[in-house]
Amino acid sequence: MPKKNDAASSSKRKPSSKAIVAEDNHETTETSAVTGRIEEVGKEGAKTEPAAAKKKAPAKKTAAAKKKAPAEKPAAAKEEVPAEKPAAAKEEVPAEKPAAAKEEVPAEKPAAAKEEIPAEKPAAAKKKAPAKKSAAAKEEAPAEKPAAAKEEAPAEKPVTVPEEAPVEGPADAAGTDVPQEAAPAEGHDTSPRRSVAFIGSECYPFVKTGGLGDVMYALPKALVKQNCDVKVILPRYRCIPWEYQQKMIYRGSFQMDLCADGKSFYVGIMEYVWDGVVYDFIDNEEFFGGGDPYTNLIDDIPKYCYFAKAALAALNYMDWIPDIIHCHDWQAALVPVYLRTQFVDTKLTTAKTVMTIHNLRFQGVYNIPTIRYWSGLPDYVFNMGALTVKYRDANMLKGGLTYANIITTVSPSYAGEIQSDYYGETLDAHLRYHSGKLRGIVNGIDYDIWDPDTDSRLYENYNIANVLERKKENKRRLQEELGLVQDEHKFVIGLISRLTNQKGLDLVTSILPQVLDGNTQVVVLGTGDRGYEDTFRYYEQAYKGYVCSNIMYDETRAHRIYAGADALLVPSRFEPCGLTQLIAMHYGTVPIVRETGGLKDTVEPYNRFFNTGNGFTFDRYEPGLLLDAINRAKTFYFENRWCWDEMVQRDMDKNLSWENSARQYKELYLELTR
Repeated sequence: MPKKNDAASSSKRKPSSKAIVAEDNHETTETSAVTGRIEEVGKEGAKTEPAAAKKKAPAKKTAAAKKKAPAEKPAAAKEEVPAEKPAAAKEEVPAEKPAAAKEEVPAEKPAAAKEEIPAEKPAAAKKKAPAKKSAAAKEEAPAEKPAAAKEEAPAEKPVTVPEEAPVEGPADAAGTDVPQEAAPAEGHDTSPRRSVAFIGSECYPFVKTGGLGDVMYALPKALVKQNCDVKVILPRYRCIPWEYQQKMIYRGSFQMDLCADGKSFYVGIMEYVWDGVVYDFIDNEEFFGGGDPYTNLIDDIPKYCYFAKAALAALNYMDWIPDIIHCHDWQAALVPVYLRTQFVDTKLTTAKTVMTIHNLRFQGVYNIPTIRYWSGLPDYVFNMGALTVKYRDANMLKGGLTYANIITTVSPSYAGEIQSDYYGETLDAHLRYHSGKLRGIVNGIDYDIWDPDTDSRLYENYNIANVLERKKENKRRLQEELGLVQDEHKFVIGLISRLTNQKGLDLVTSILPQVLDGNTQVVVLGTGDRGYEDTFRYYEQAYKGYVCSNIMYDETRAHRIYAGADALLVPSRFEPCGLTQLIAMHYGTVPIVRETGGLKDTVEPYNRFFNTGNGFTFDRYEPGLLLDAINRAKTFYFENRWCWDEMVQRDMDKNLSWENSARQYKELYLELTR
């Protein structure tokens, strides 16, 4: 098979920064806990009439977009799209009949057609379309649109490198090849089209070990609706289910130089297309033939050095040149480094890079000789301003942060926290140095998977209009399944989590006997540290009928706990974003969280004076404050039930989908390539 040249000369400039490490002394304050039992208040209390709100905000926008799009010029869309996207034009054939266009075009091509309109006075265009018949539109569109398309493309793609970048990037603008295989966008976004390559180590449903897998699946799908062409590049692990492996299509292969001694390795490309997103899997049995995606650093360092370079080499081989290369966590962190060194003379160097930190605790740190050998990177990147830490080790994530054009985290609060000593994981000084290119964008949840109105795993489906009645049935059935006392008046607290120190479980285990007052039940689901697993098993035996410890992970049970619990506990020591509190709110389950990271950004504490807020929070990491937050929630549940029901409906009415997050990422991409 043909071999592509992926090596190139590199540039010289290198910044440096000084690591700052300090300890954060936390003030401890003891807050008196609410004691005694809370008397039950009636079986129902006052019921609140369901809010006259629609189930999901995105549904409103979709409807509006479909209504508006036919007013755009169908004929202009037919003329314009072939000039940019020959492949996409094939998909557009059904739009030749105006009647059909009204059904299909809003989901597909108006986004592409509108891309050029802003340069030609959109207001005038919108007035003109209804007044003139489609024949007149056909006569006018060719005169306006092709010229606009030609003029606008170069203006959208200037290539500039931010001040923080350690090496200078090219100043020449370059066109971008649009993928031939990607399905047209189904969204209604009117912003200019961009092509994005996602590079990461896991993605649902192929392989998932944590929140990264959810983001790698949901965000690309949401970006397709924001008028983006998206390609996701992943390792082809042996553990990927056969139902997906058998549908992959061979796209090509080549040999790639990798190591410092010139050793080369096979790179195969297998492709799978789903929901408008193209998934390209890097195939190499030597690196990805094991059972699990992550094993130990000795094996993982060579594996992800290979993956980072092979991902770029595969893009180069397929001649698919994206506007943006979006890298995730340390496993893809060498991509920006390779791009600005060994790929600097290839077409790919026109791409801008975004580096997203999902969890700063994991960085890919190993001794310099090992990473230098397996990466084959030039010696000058191993300095204190780039990869080197503590003079002896190389940090792959630190290198990616240095060479990326933009750094993002999964919430604004976490972006600020990681610049401090306490949360910075020894990279706080480096992140403060690069703070000018650091942004925070909160994650969302996928409504196709998490929707109580359509969730097939629930005992009974419900929405904002009937949640107050049907959630009771889900609670009763959950109590029955888990062997708890069946009583709809009990206050049920759910805890769905990895059982580790990060999740604040030391706080939970220290106060659990005080929480269990006879009116409260606790349901735990998760696996992790043996000590926590055994502690929760003990509490289940000690408080039969009031505690259920599910030391496992069961997807169906998780869905049922979200639907059947009254409150969900997330008392994390630190939390970059967190998805459990978002899912809980969408299922009408009130979150009780610590004010850190994404928890602080997404949960507004309840204000009893104005009856506002969507959860209960505490700030300092102390067991007494957690107990106080739980007791405040219980008091509110039993004594102000009508206000509690209003909060449940407010939570369900909140738009927590990926739509808002994807729009912010799209704006970031446009800012980088404008």
